[in-house]
Amino acid sequence: MNKKIIDLVFMSEKRKKLLLFMKDGPKSMDEIEESLLVDSISILPQLKKLKERSLVSQEGREYKLSLIGRVIAERMRPLVDTVDVLEKNFDYWAQRDLEGVPHFLRERLGDLKNCKLVRPDLNHMFELNPEFVENLSLSKQVMGCASYFNPAFPPLYIELAKKGTEIYFVLTEPVLRRFQTDYREDMSALLGLENVNIFLFPEELKLAGLTVTDRFLLLALSPEGRYFDHESLISFEQEALNWGRELFLHMQKEAVRVREI
Repeated sequence: MNKKIIDLVFMSEKRKKLLLFMKDGPKSMDEIEESLLVDSISILPQLKKLKERSLVSQEGREYKLSLIGRVIAERMRPLVDTVDVLEKNFDYWAQRDLEGVPHFLRERLGDLKNCKLVRPDLNHMFELNPEFVENLSLSKQVMGCASYFNPAFPPLYIELAKKGTEIYFVLTEPVLRRFQTDYREDMSALLGLENVNIFLFPEELKLAGLTVTDRFLLLALSPEGRYFDHESLISFEQEALNWGRELFLHMQKEAVRVREI
């Protein structure tokens, strides 16, 4: 793609939206106006520019992507989604270490749509977020990874497990050791339940924490060069949940099942 096409596509929000909107098939002017909230006077000049560069063709009152236009639009979507995700919480992403996220999932950060930044109150830094606790209690399956220990976790997850929630944990060696020494009874209770599966990650996790359920995703990335500040991102979008499950399963493959204390 030469520079002129890049400018044509990305230097106009209207042209960008037009290409993405037509990716699913031909669109009439009425559909364009209704879906993109524009009028024909403002959008016709942009369609003309796309037609002049052979990215869009017109048949009667319908507009559709050319083969070249379709190729460009298909590759635009992941980039546009990724930029949208990063821009929404730019300060968070700019200060985080992404090394704990495998390459194939870093390429799909655009799946983390509509993430909300969860920033703890300084007076309640070590208390669990109420929105997290409420949605966790309503979840039927929970997958979690943790490289730090929170004393609120043991009683919370025991309560969940006794309700029949299916639970999968991947823990680092320091976190597991803390469970075994200071919360031995709780750990024994969890391991005794058929719906609880605990795994030991043999290396540094390089990820502060991850919780993904059938309801939400909570992702906590470690700050670069700073102590963990307990800030995280939460999303309820299905694409984000799928992304989180893939991240969990990727780490679970490297972990070893813990069967006894």
